Amino acid sequence: MPAPTDSAALALFQRVEASFLRQGLMRHLGARLLRVEPGLCEIAMPYSERVTQQQGGFHGGAMGALADIAGGYAALSVAAEGSEVTTVEYKINFLSSCTSGELRATGRVVKAGKRIIVATAEVVHVAADGSQSACAVMQQTLVPVAKTY
Repeated sequence: MPAPTDSAALALFQRVEASFLRQGLMRHLGARLLRVEPGLCEIAMPYSERVTQQQGGFHGGAMGALADIAGGYAALSVAAEGSEVTTVEYKINFLSSCTSGELRATGRVVKAGKRIIVATAEVVHVAADGSQSACAVMQQTLVPVAKTY
């Protein structure tokens, strides 16, 4: 991703990136942060043996984790400075199974309050030729928590 050009956009990207880089699971799965805007976050995860189920497709747990993180960082982008967010619950619908390429999850804030934030995430498969197909949709509830690091 090209670096954001204005200082507020850059500061927001860096805030989310600092938290994202602390996530061992995302590092393990090879995920990378693509885009951060107020109320939006996009993350990609490449196909690898680390993210597959027994039939060779992306594992639902990996897809769920990617969606959860995208929605979570969309929520963090609107949360108060000095806080983090944690997921209270999410519901995901798997729409198709995909192999190869990569998955991209785009999280969006639906409503942000002081006590809870509701977000959604769409997960799409991006094939080697650039074609895209829907893989999953998720809705989640998050709560702001104190940042402890």
